[in-house]
Amino acid sequence: MKPSVIPTDPIALLPLRGGVLLPGTVTTIPVGRRKSVRLIKALADGGAERPQVVVGVQRDPRINDPTVADIQPLATIAEIISVKQAASAALIITVRGLERVAIETMSSSRPYWHVEVAPAPTSSNDSHRAKALAEALGAQIREVSEDDAGALARLVDETEPADDPGLFADRVASLLELTHERRVHILLTLDAVDRVEAVTELAGETLARGEVEEKIRRSVRDAFKDHQRENILRQQLKAIRKELGEGGEGGTDDLADRLGAMDLPEEVRETVDRELKRLEALQPGQAEYNVVRTYLETIADLPWTDRAETHDDIQRVSAVLDADHYGLDKVKRRILEHMAVLKLSGNPRGTILCLAGPPGTGKTSLARSIAEATGRPFVRIALGGVRDEAEIRGHRRTYVGALPGRLIAGLRKAGAKNPVMLLDELDKLGRGAFSGSPEAALLEVLDPEQNAVFTDHYLELPFDLSEVLFICTANDLGRLSAPLRDRLEIVSVEGYTRAEKRQIARKHLLPKQLANHGVGNAPESATDEASAGESTARPSLQVTDGAIDRIIGDYTREAGVRQLERELIRLCRAAALAVARGETDGLTVDADGIVEHLGKPKYRDEVAERTALPGVATGLAWTPVGGDILFIETSRMPGKGRLEITGQLGDVMKESARAALTYVRSHATELGVDTDALAEQDLHLHVPAGAVPKDGPSAGVTIFTALTSLLTGRCVRSDTAMSGEVTLRGRVLPVGGIKAKVLAAHRAGIDRIILSSRNDRDIDEVPEDVRDQIEFILVDDMSQVLAAALEDAPVDTPLGGLGGFVGKGPGDGSSDGPQPMSAAPGRPAR
Repeated sequence: MKPSVIPTDPIALLPLRGGVLLPGTVTTIPVGRRKSVRLIKALADGGAERPQVVVGVQRDPRINDPTVADIQPLATIAEIISVKQAASAALIITVRGLERVAIETMSSSRPYWHVEVAPAPTSSNDSHRAKALAEALGAQIREVSEDDAGALARLVDETEPADDPGLFADRVASLLELTHERRVHILLTLDAVDRVEAVTELAGETLARGEVEEKIRRSVRDAFKDHQRENILRQQLKAIRKELGEGGEGGTDDLADRLGAMDLPEEVRETVDRELKRLEALQPGQAEYNVVRTYLETIADLPWTDRAETHDDIQRVSAVLDADHYGLDKVKRRILEHMAVLKLSGNPRGTILCLAGPPGTGKTSLARSIAEATGRPFVRIALGGVRDEAEIRGHRRTYVGALPGRLIAGLRKAGAKNPVMLLDELDKLGRGAFSGSPEAALLEVLDPEQNAVFTDHYLELPFDLSEVLFICTANDLGRLSAPLRDRLEIVSVEGYTRAEKRQIARKHLLPKQLANHGVGNAPESATDEASAGESTARPSLQVTDGAIDRIIGDYTREAGVRQLERELIRLCRAAALAVARGETDGLTVDADGIVEHLGKPKYRDEVAERTALPGVATGLAWTPVGGDILFIETSRMPGKGRLEITGQLGDVMKESARAALTYVRSHATELGVDTDALAEQDLHLHVPAGAVPKDGPSAGVTIFTALTSLLTGRCVRSDTAMSGEVTLRGRVLPVGGIKAKVLAAHRAGIDRIILSSRNDRDIDEVPEDVRDQIEFILVDDMSQVLAAALEDAPVDTPLGGLGGFVGKGPGDGSSDGPQPMSAAPGRPAR
């Protein structure tokens, strides 16, 4: 027996998460834990040539700062042979195990671990049985071929097993491929006889494994002499699984079990069984293997029968919609009606809602709120720019990299077959000529009578979409094909009034941005005892209602609230900068202080200014981003009775201009127009914003009024706008987009609107507070339009009309000319 090297004083401990050091062995250990790194550096700098350390084994490798209870009771005292710096902050040390010790207590754990140890003597190490077993173990090792156990054979040649049976067993165990648990078992075995017996059994397993491996190699070499190395390895794997008696190939058992446990439709089950048989017959190295496996995994991931638990409480849905969206009462009522029908009928096949309106009016967030209120998963599919029909219906599996379409992918992500699926920007679908029409692919999806058996090209199996609550959004319904639009129930979301925008800014936009920019006004309770009972408040930004109204009127011209939110963000940034600089603890912005932070107003009341001259009329237009006002300008010059039209107008609008001029000429005497002047003068009609294309028949009334104003010298009232199609006989026909046009007129401060009498029913769609502030004049004939739109007395103008006005205008004391319009609510007059 060698003399003991165990110190009597506490010694440093190096705990290992996953390794085991046995006595009599030399090994390298990576050290990465900070406390362990400090320990090794301290030992290396201590001056000892080969410092000693106790190498222990943690019971749980996840513990970062173990106590004595977390360490195995037996450890190995070792000497550090070398220390090397790794590429990172870790160290690589080489240690030699000396002998076993028993850890009694941990004397300290800072700055690193120190433990008190005692000898752990090996019993029966000098017994005849132990020596005989060691000799038998050495003989057994010699039977192993040198290729398979060269290190073991060299150990037997260099060592006399009977001199120290226990140490010999430790050294043999360190060379065997053992699991961590088995190595720990060898470390904890104190009796030499038991330890040698355990190592002998493990060595026998190594010998048997070597024989099996050799048998497998011979079998594979005979069958595949000329195959490449990769194929040889695959066949070795197959032979191993055969020797173990395991079925399946390439780990397909888990996938087969998963698919077998699913409740699949009969047609899907037949396909799954067929594809599983194909997968088992394929080698993992074959290209078709991954194609089939990916296909089966996609089927396994789909919610064929899984449904989300839904809430059908209409009051709950209503409360969520009201909390998330201000206004839009008719839109929310239509959504509630739709949800009520689904609840009472129990039939998921219903109409498909399409929320149509300008950007920024809350269409997408409405769909998200529906999902939140009903407890359904929410899936948003952005269709903007999608040009390929395969994006909707998927790619066929014959293509490399084929994937299912966006609908199936969305359901796979949702994990339920009854989500709320938002088809966003439906009108932005591309018109691919070579890749099919994605819009046409949606016809089956959005048809309640067909989508119960929707077939994706990738799956080639019917999937039931009837329980999906589809909601679409669009800005311009004119871009949708007639068959697709026929499948949708249109719910118009035209925009917000000024009062609604003020409330949205106050209740939603401003609190959100105050929080985002750190200038909210929520109180913070004091935490230390000295200031108990006191509270502090974060710096805040206060924006008055007058300031919000001025932002709405002078800095935005939109149907939605996105630009309004951007302007509020600018105010929040200004407040955050002032607070960060220490200039103020809070900032209050009123209507007069808006210019200081947002600059000069972007928009001005230009209606009165433009219509101060004869020949200018204010019209109303509908655009995909909401309603707007436009000005029709006319002028005259010496010529031969020709009509010049500019402003990038479409064919329909040009025809409206010619029809209006024909009506003026045919009724010149009634209108008070000099017929001789018409033959000797050229007329020029222009619609400003020349870079913007314009078209449509609804400007016919406005064009006629502008021409009549020019030729009679009577100005158009500055508080009046109009919209309507005019016939060659002077009849005024109805047009669309009335709600959006009226809201645009209200934003511009218009007080009077002229419409066809057949648009009477459309006025009911306008919010009540807007209807109360606007006078609607319903007409059937152009004579009624002129009576309502033109000032009574003409003003003096030179031949050029717009170019050289010398008569009296508004603000010069004339009582005949149009007066400046009154200020709109919350908006200063100019």
